[in-house]
Amino acid sequence: MPGKKVPLLLITFILYCYIYTPSTYAAEVTPNNRGIIDLRILETTDIHASLVNYDYYQTKVDNRIGLVKTATLIHEARGEVKNSLLFDDGDHLKGNPLGEYLARIRGINKGKTHPVYRAFNYLDYDAIAIGNHEFNYGLKFLNSAIKGAKMPVLNANVFSVKKNKPYFTPYTILKKNVVDQSGNEYTLNIGVIAFMPTQIMKWDKANLEGKVYAKPIVDAAKEFIPIIKAKGADIIIALAHTGISSEPYNPDTENAVYYLTQLPEIDAILAGHSHSVFPGPVFQHLPNTDLEMGIINGKPVVMAGAFGNRLGIIDLKIGKTAGKWKVLQGTSTTRAISNENGKSLVRNDKNLYRIIRPEHQETVDFIRKLGL
Repeated sequence: MPGKKVPLLLITFILYCYIYTPSTYAAEVTPNNRGIIDLRILETTDIHASLVNYDYYQTKVDNRIGLVKTATLIHEARGEVKNSLLFDDGDHLKGNPLGEYLARIRGINKGKTHPVYRAFNYLDYDAIAIGNHEFNYGLKFLNSAIKGAKMPVLNANVFSVKKNKPYFTPYTILKKNVVDQSGNEYTLNIGVIAFMPTQIMKWDKANLEGKVYAKPIVDAAKEFIPIIKAKGADIIIALAHTGISSEPYNPDTENAVYYLTQLPEIDAILAGHSHSVFPGPVFQHLPNTDLEMGIINGKPVVMAGAFGNRLGIIDLKIGKTAGKWKVLQGTSTTRAISNENGKSLVRNDKNLYRIIRPEHQETVDFIRKLGL
């Protein structure tokens, strides 16, 4: 009997070593996962001061609008992934009575932060773009308001007449700590640049003439993208406050996203301005477009409607090729805050509502005083 136990013990020992050896564990986490980063990019756009799910014109709740609802989608989308970024694509200050009341009646007191930027600060946006409607209240108001934003406020194609330099910060490079699929940590240098239509010089001539001028969107992109790359950006994201059209490009093309997708060093585009939804059926005949993947000319693009009614999501898969980070795959989609009948699909973010409630209530009270 003792002689028969030895082989059994030997076999048990060999199996134990095989199962628990470090090399076997490493094989379970395949080498293909190492250095592959999943990065989620989130977009709001054309909020137009719709912070609350409320229609000031009809003085009633409207669950089809409101950043207090989009915020819940933001929290959910962030919670699903390890790495994410959040951007706003512009046109966030003007568009409803709250925006008008703050700009034309009450104003923004020195040292106070506009509720739009308090909301953005609370949600921890990584950068935001200036949209064309940000100019509607004049440069003085805009310059005062953006002082309250705790993130980069960007635009690359509006230039100061006096200085012949970008009026705003044209781009930023975010140093983002990320985790790959195997749990290894890296730092990505993410270039972010923003644009808007040149038509601002007509739409807001009284506010802008003699103070700023606008360069064509694609021209500005070609000017600054090599600079961003030279400064070490691993990937580049465009906050393009401009729509999507394949009509022939000219220097004053208002909707220039299609032509930005043709620039090889732009990796993802957040679109806006036209209040459309991409990917969506309105773009089914757009050339070189895959609506299932949400890509145009091979580049992921998203446009998240308006008034906070949707959250835009781009998911990138990034890996190293020849020692450089490269987007291996990108897809886009949007998520709605309500269904087609206006029934809410998400709860309000109560913390955000508390932050912006004072100005919301002031606006409601002001409207009531006017008897509207």
